[in-house]
Amino acid sequence: MKNFQELSEHVKTDATRRTIAVVWAVDTHSQEAVAEVMKCGWAEVVFVGGRDVLEQSALLSPLKDHWTIADADDADDAARRAVALVKAGKADVLMKGLVNTDNLLRAVLDKENGILPRGRVLTHITCSLLPGYGKFLFFTDPAVIPYPTREQRMEQVGYLSRVCHAMGIDEPRISLIHCTEKVNTRHFPFTEDYRELAAMAADGRFGRCIVDGPLDIKTSVDSEAMKTKGIDSPIAGKADALVFPDIVSANVFYKTISLFPGVETAAMLVGTDVPVVLTSRGDSMTTKLMSVAFAIANTSSK
Repeated sequence: MKNFQELSEHVKTDATRRTIAVVWAVDTHSQEAVAEVMKCGWAEVVFVGGRDVLEQSALLSPLKDHWTIADADDADDAARRAVALVKAGKADVLMKGLVNTDNLLRAVLDKENGILPRGRVLTHITCSLLPGYGKFLFFTDPAVIPYPTREQRMEQVGYLSRVCHAMGIDEPRISLIHCTEKVNTRHFPFTEDYRELAAMAADGRFGRCIVDGPLDIKTSVDSEAMKTKGIDSPIAGKADALVFPDIVSANVFYKTISLFPGVETAAMLVGTDVPVVLTSRGDSMTTKLMSVAFAIANTSSK
């Protein structure tokens, strides 16, 4: 899959009909996004909470054969009940409605009843389509982990490898991003871990993939720049995925590319039992829809 149209078709033709649990979708923005998901034929929906509002929704009424409602007292209760549906195997994707992100994550991360297995790392993966690049570019983590430890970065590489495979990439090229291509243990000690991660990948630790770094963004995605700099790397300027050193650099990259015309993005949280879609009122309809499609395509890539 090289673009969102191909992703949409893949999700639509999947023989397994997925179920999305949507938390407290009492706002028009959430209802619009979920209605489009059902119109596209991607999934069945369980709305958790908000019965009085949802049953009166003109957007949802024509699609009533494709959704049900699980009652909840309020948004926080809806978050807990939606997570319980996931734990019971009754939902393949969890989606945020009009509920505070922190409150939803509190239910997701609850040690007794949450859906982040012990020993797993919660992280955020973005799928982006940049004009002229010709394929998806995935990256992590602009939203969750401030300064990844060595162990957390190992998990991020593993997640990216599995996500890329789920998106049809047989041997993803994963670039470990830094401001230069040199290991600097004095000022940037994490770059030493980059060489170890590359060696782990070569030994098959993350499945079939290529990992290298440190590399800067330009050389990671521009083969001519890599050639000009005389860098010998198996990434070869054709990276499928980028691992950023910290949340600051990843978030700046994410928000910067979103400013330019023609850029499309989708995103989800991974590491949990099922993908979690955290849409925002400020997201475009395309971003919301493709985030759901991205999550559905990765329901087996935990």
